This record gives sequence, structure tokens and C-alpha cells, in this order.
Amino acid sequence: MRISVVNGTIETSDVDTVIVQHFVGEAAPSGATGALDSALRGAIADVIASGDAGGALGSTTVLYPRGAVSAERVVLVGLGPTQGFDAEAVRCASAGAARRGRELGARSVASVVLGAGVGGLDVGSAAQATVEGMRLGLYDFDRDDAFEAFSLVERDEARVEAVEDGVRWGEAVAEGVRLARDLVRRPANVATPEHLADVARGLATDHGFTLTVGDRAWAEERGMGAFLAVAQGAGFEPRFLVLEHDPTAGRDAPIVLVGKGVTFDSGGLSIKGRQGLAGMKEDMAGAAAVLGAMGAIGRLRSPRRVIALVPATENVIDALAYRPSDVVRAGNGTTIEIISTDAEGRLLLADALVHAATYEPRAVVDVATLTGAVETALGSLACGLFSNDDALAAALIASGERTHERAWRLPLWAGYRDRLTSDVADLKNSSGKGGGGACVAAAFLERFTTYPWVHLDIAGVRSVERTEGYRVKGPTGFGVRLLVDWITRA
Repeated sequence: MRISVVNGTIETSDVDTVIVQHFVGEAAPSGATGALDSALRGAIADVIASGDAGGALGSTTVLYPRGAVSAERVVLVGLGPTQGFDAEAVRCASAGAARRGRELGARSVASVVLGAGVGGLDVGSAAQATVEGMRLGLYDFDRDDAFEAFSLVERDEARVEAVEDGVRWGEAVAEGVRLARDLVRRPANVATPEHLADVARGLATDHGFTLTVGDRAWAEERGMGAFLAVAQGAGFEPRFLVLEHDPTAGRDAPIVLVGKGVTFDSGGLSIKGRQGLAGMKEDMAGAAAVLGAMGAIGRLRSPRRVIALVPATENVIDALAYRPSDVVRAGNGTTIEIISTDAEGRLLLADALVHAATYEPRAVVDVATLTGAVETALGSLACGLFSNDDALAAALIASGERTHERAWRLPLWAGYRDRLTSDVADLKNSSGKGGGGACVAAAFLERFTTYPWVHLDIAGVRSVERTEGYRVKGPTGFGVRLLVDWITRA
């Protein structure tokens, strides 16, 4: 799809479909919508007055100009009420309008910058949200053929540059999310550790990143006994990816992103039941989010030094699979008693967090579908956030609010650490019974950190059961937009 910015008017756009906006309670169309209404001899005002177009968020009404303007059809999309209006509403409205256009067979589409007039958003943010909503709302697995061309139309020449910048950001972020969604949706026999390595190779080629693809021998040299324990039974060879964007030539301390890459989680010998196995190809959603964020960072040519670490393996069973009661040694020498082989993600992350310290990072954020407990606690509206640094936690929470990828901070109290005490090792990988599983898992990870750190448990937000706004049924790509927003401001 070609996306462009046009300095002109919506009523003169030479496309088959135009998109304009209105709010709940708006008596008459204004701004660009009003200009189009004049060209249509009041047709938009009439449909609003009739009550057929009430302005509910994401609702659409289609009008046919019959030669009054060049476009074959007009999609009037509701932005909801003006009170509380924000960029999230723009994303949802843009997604709804775009899907309606696709249903109607639109090939060339022009839209006003949703929310930039009466809505009060700055035009750059509104343009970014419009493009994000359109691209994500039209998401279709491994396909990108909805429209041939999409343009944002801005009449004021003085604002065109800001619109173009917003479009650039919106495209970059949306492509990162789409990559993450694609990776999570692919079956586990396709999205293997080596497949993730291939994706990383593509990112490195496209954006000039430095890439290391570590194999078993590479991990053994670094003492990654926790990661390798999970990989013992794997049929597909494990990979440890190190992807670096370094525009500072090593001068700046990096931000390190860590993504859990369990490409299929059977639970190992602590095997999951039939229902528990459903969806376990999605246990690499953290890795997908980190790779998607790196793609966006590369497209945006971020001035920040960012390193992504992705420990990738499947957690399956064969004669060599690790067992409950095994004791394994992580890269920092910590010994770990295995209570449950289904608490494997924290073992991958432990070695990745130890490895992160070798880069002397300014901050580390790990992203993982770590526990079902966090979904019980927070549902699908927010991820769980844990941190050893209040300022870093606050920054991530703020980015979550701006992007609507919300994070809710949960505690790391000493009592959770105490539940990891082992009689035969430095700690155990699971506390068993007692509740608070997300907090206990985060307390385990904290043992392997020596720097400002945030853990995002995204198990409850990795996918949705039905389409709502720009979140299309299936994987959400949660974390990409949050991470990019935070890194941009870090």
C-alpha cells in the first residue's frame, strides 16, 4: 500500500473513496467535513440531522455523491464524544472507516486527518494515530492488499510537514506491530527458533543492525545452563539472538530489550492439559514484540542505542528433556532447582538478563508471556509491570497510557522472594501453591538483575478473541507501541 500526504482539499481528491469525520452531538459538519458537505449540497448535514449518523466511535455511514465530487463514495466515521477524546479514539475510528472501505471494495482512499480539528489533537499526533488505526485495523495475516493507495489530505500548507512526520511514525510503528502479529500467528512448525533468526537477519539487512545468532555451543561458552536446560528436549535447535542498533558507535550506554522466545510450550514433563496446550504457539509473543519494536526503531532511525536479546527454543519432551528435581546453573553461577518444567520462560529470561549486564545497560526491559496468574489479576486490559526502579517504572507506565498499551505495577515484596527458597540450590524456579504466581515469577527474575529493570508480563494481552477497533481478532502485537514510545522519550 502506498501512503502519502496531499496538500489539498478532501472534496477535490481524485480517489474512489474519501473518509471524513463527525462527533456525537455535533449539530452541523465543520472543517474539511463541512467543506465536503457544501460540495454535496448539504447531504452530510442531512444524514446527521436525520439521526442516521449519530457519531458513535467507529460507526460509519456511506454516502454516494453521484458526480458532485470525484469520489464514488464518502465514508462518514464517528469519533465519539468530544469529552475525553484522544489519540486512542482516532485509532479506533480510523480502523472502523478503513474496514468499511475494504468491505466496499475501495482501492484508492483519501482521508482527513482524524481528530486534528474540533478534536483538538495536534496534527502530527492525529496523523500518526490515523495511519496506525488504518494499518492495524486492516491487518490480515501475512497479507497487505487492502488498498492500493491511501492519502491524508491537509489543506493548510504550514501543517503538511507535521502531517508527513506523523505519517512516517505511524507507518513505522504499525509495521512493527504487524510483524509481531504475523510472528505470533504463524504455526510453531514454521515459527521455529531459526525462523526468528531469519526474521532478525532481515531486520539487520534492512536497517543496518549488527546481529549475532548464538547456537548451543555459543550458549555453552557463556554458561547459559538455564536456557540450555529448557532446550535439552527440543527438536528444533535453539537460538540466542543479539540484535543491535548503535547509531552512537558504542559511546552511549544501551537500552536492552529482552523477549521471551518459547516457540511452543508443551510444559515439558510437567505437561499441560489439552486446553492448556491451545495457543501455546503464542508463547513467543514477547520475542515478537521485541523484534517488532526493533523494526520500528530501525525505520525511524532512532538516535538511541538499543540492543535486543531473544533466547529462543521450544519446550517439549524427549528422552533428554529436563526434569522436575534437576538443578541447573545460570550464567551468573546461580543454581536453580527445577520444581516445574512448565515454569520455563523464567529460565530463558534468567540467562538473558545475566547476559544483558555485559553491555553495561542504562535500562533493561523484558517482555514475556510469563504467567497465567497475571491474566487472572488484570484480564486483557493491561499487562503486569514489575520493576526495581521507580522512575523507570513510571516512564513505562506513562508510555502505556499514551499508546493505550497499559501497564499496571504489581509488587516485588520480600515475601515473594522467600517463597523461592530451595533446600538444594540457591533458589527454585516455582513456589508451587500459594497464589501470586506473577509476583513470584518476577521475584525470580529480579535475582538476575544488576541494573534498572522492568518486567512486562503480557500473557493476558497477547491476543484478543474478537475484533475491537484496531485490535483484530488474534495476536495483538502488544508491547511494540509502548516500547517505541518509551525509547523515543528515554
